[in-house]
Amino acid sequence: MTPPVWTRNEIESPCVQICVVDPKSRLCLGCFRSIDEIKDWSTMSAEGRRLIMNELPNRKDKVKPVRRGGRSRTRS
Repeated sequence: MTPPVWTRNEIESPCVQICVVDPKSRLCLGCFRSIDEIKDWSTMSAEGRRLIMNELPNRKDKVKPVRRGGRSRTRS
């Protein structure tokens, strides 16, 4: 097996490609990061990323996604 040509020794992004920002909390509904954290992710230190990653599970309770569109649940 050949070792990889290029590897990165850093924390990967928590992005799950559901990029919708909750207007009240200002957090992404997919990864729970703020807009500034998303913007700065690629230039953050490993320690800065680690701190955010540790905090993300606690942010889930701050975000209440609002269902938009779809059919009404009531029937005539």
